[in-house]
Amino acid sequence: MSQSHHVQPSPARSSGRGIMNRRMVGVPVWLLAALPPLFWAGNFVIARALHTEITPIALSFWRWAAALLILLPFVHAALWRQRAALLRHAPVLTLFAILGVTNYNTFAYLGLQHTTATNGVLLTSVAPVFIVVVSFLIFGIRLKAAQAAGILLSLAGVIVIATEGHPQTLASVGWNRGDLWILAASLDWALYSVFLRWRPAELETGVFLAAIIAIGLVPLMVLYAGDLAAGHRFAPNLGNLGAIGYVAIFPSLLAYVFWNRAVIEMGPNRTGQYLHLMPVFGAAMAVLLLGEQLHLHHLVGAAMIAVGIVLATGLGQHRA
Repeated sequence: MSQSHHVQPSPARSSGRGIMNRRMVGVPVWLLAALPPLFWAGNFVIARALHTEITPIALSFWRWAAALLILLPFVHAALWRQRAALLRHAPVLTLFAILGVTNYNTFAYLGLQHTTATNGVLLTSVAPVFIVVVSFLIFGIRLKAAQAAGILLSLAGVIVIATEGHPQTLASVGWNRGDLWILAASLDWALYSVFLRWRPAELETGVFLAAIIAIGLVPLMVLYAGDLAAGHRFAPNLGNLGAIGYVAIFPSLLAYVFWNRAVIEMGPNRTGQYLHLMPVFGAAMAVLLLGEQLHLHHLVGAAMIAVGIVLATGLGQHRA
């Protein structure tokens, strides 16, 4: 997608960019787009497993607070060096912070307090469709026939996995307020992904991420203070702290760096289709970690999703 309106860094400045940018050189863009759904699938599993241990607000706050503490030693010098650019781009950074840090995970965690796994998977998989709709409504980006067919095929594969090969059971699925939170999270992520075309190109990767985390933590801090005032606490045991460590590093830092880069390379519509991999990764985790059985509907659904992604993204044409 076009980035002619961004301020592009000079070659001299680009050569001195952060460690996260340098390590992505030569990495296939499809891998950058596929890893975040893997990390986010683990995030959903953990959030659902701990929904009686840690409140959604607490998990969201500590996730991002820990992520910022991990990131700061690597980017503090760059933050100071680019302080003028940060102030100049404060409005758009605040938009990304609210959408990507404050809202998205909090909405998802609130939803997982109440909804079923099936509903959660189905509604999360609507996000690629939201991305396409938002891209068209705001920026006039249209789909080619092959892309539309790929989206529909991937979505059908998600339904096959989520319904265990019996799509007719969708008619009997019950909906609750948790579903609305997941739906809101999916729409929120679609907006974040589409608006990434406004990301200031002069900001280094780590600087951009640290800035939106710091800004997004401000409203989360207020919400968490209310959580504490209501008497909500969690036990700082090994399991809870390990879960916070995972969601801070993988679904937060690494996933956001990879996803942002993939959107820059492929655009939001193509990158968004990789979100359909979440139920595939979720099923694989259930087999490997929970000892669940691998069934034919898993294989059929995964194959449909894979073919759909190839059609929708033109896989093999883009490399980071």
